[in-house]
Amino acid sequence: MTPILQTKTPLHFLNPDKDALVADFVGKPLNALRTPAFIVDRAVFAENCRKMHENARSWRATFRAHLKTHKTVEGTRLQLVSDIGRASAVAVSTLMEAWGVVQGGLVADGTVKDILYGLPIGLNKLDDLSALHAEMTKYGGTVRILLDHLDQVKFLEEYERKQEHPKKWSAFIKMNGGLKRAGILPEPVSFKAFMRRVFASSAISVFGFYTHAGYSYGSTSAEEATSYLTGEVRLTNDAAAMAMEVLAESDNREVNNQPFVLSVGSTPTALSATAEAKLKMTSILNGTLELHTGNYPMLDLQQLHTTLIGRPQISQKVLATVISYYPGRGSDGQDEAMCDAGAIAMSKDTGRIPGFGEVVGKSWKLGRISQEHGILVQVAPESGRTDPTLKIGDTIEIVGQHACLIAAAHQWYYIVDSDEGGDKVVDIWVPWKGW
Repeated sequence: MTPILQTKTPLHFLNPDKDALVADFVGKPLNALRTPAFIVDRAVFAENCRKMHENARSWRATFRAHLKTHKTVEGTRLQLVSDIGRASAVAVSTLMEAWGVVQGGLVADGTVKDILYGLPIGLNKLDDLSALHAEMTKYGGTVRILLDHLDQVKFLEEYERKQEHPKKWSAFIKMNGGLKRAGILPEPVSFKAFMRRVFASSAISVFGFYTHAGYSYGSTSAEEATSYLTGEVRLTNDAAAMAMEVLAESDNREVNNQPFVLSVGSTPTALSATAEAKLKMTSILNGTLELHTGNYPMLDLQQLHTTLIGRPQISQKVLATVISYYPGRGSDGQDEAMCDAGAIAMSKDTGRIPGFGEVVGKSWKLGRISQEHGILVQVAPESGRTDPTLKIGDTIEIVGQHACLIAAAHQWYYIVDSDEGGDKVVDIWVPWKGW
């Protein structure tokens, strides 16, 4: 077997200089920005975060904020602290995000106390995760990992045996609810065998069970999203029940003396996590509920299609410039135009709403897309989008399909605040780039 070499997060490439960007851009009107430009309305972002705290409280669950969409210090603070309450647990999709949290002062000041690395653990990242674990421990914090294969357990044990001070890793067991992206199927025989091995491990402490209903993005009603949420709870609850059966038969049944955490969520299911939804749950829980979600502060057309949000709740948009115009070139003789926001600025993700983006306030959409430009096509007028006029030189605002991938394309975000007029840059957020 080829040896697994350890890799390191290149922290010296972490961020552009925020202070220089603030000095250059804060106070400028939006039409003074180079396009394409990623714009975030801080007031709307913060209100979305406040509402999610409200949902978690109504649902009587703890909350874990996923940072994968915005990947910023400022956004993390808004996700965790509102006038409804505070949370201190986050999930990250990259170790660059985790180190960004640490280097951004969010651990030292007590904002973040719990970081979950939200992929099944990469064996070549254990040195880096161990360094992160040591840094978190300095401040009384915790690093958690995801497991879904016994080879991961075996490697962790081998790794810890070589350490001067071996530790136990706090782990969620990732459950596969049918999405087939990651996780263990809840088949009793194989799952119980997995749990026997994990509970016997000297390197693992089972914190709970984790799942993500990505298929809930196809929801078109609160009732449908609630059914997916109930399915997530049932899956993790059944997993916890089987784990408790394994422990009851085990000689080391005392290895887990705390209730398991049942961590569930996606943006559609978390948006549906209300007190009314909680009343529909009839199962006795074999642990405590945790709600996790990440897209909700920004939102996008994919989320709009679920009907769980309205356009005013979408906090992000891409500013673009119309650079050419083509009368009568489109289908049925309609006009087309070209803008300077292409696949790099908008992503090529699609959704149930046709096209790659909607032009705010205008009866146009981003209909076709190339690397650095997009083709705008006319659409039938609808509520709030009735203006058919468009001309070369116009600055337009486009709401795209998937905020997570759109944000990933931009080196920094221009922050506006609709509570302060919303027409000038009030801050710059610099995301954590890389892996």
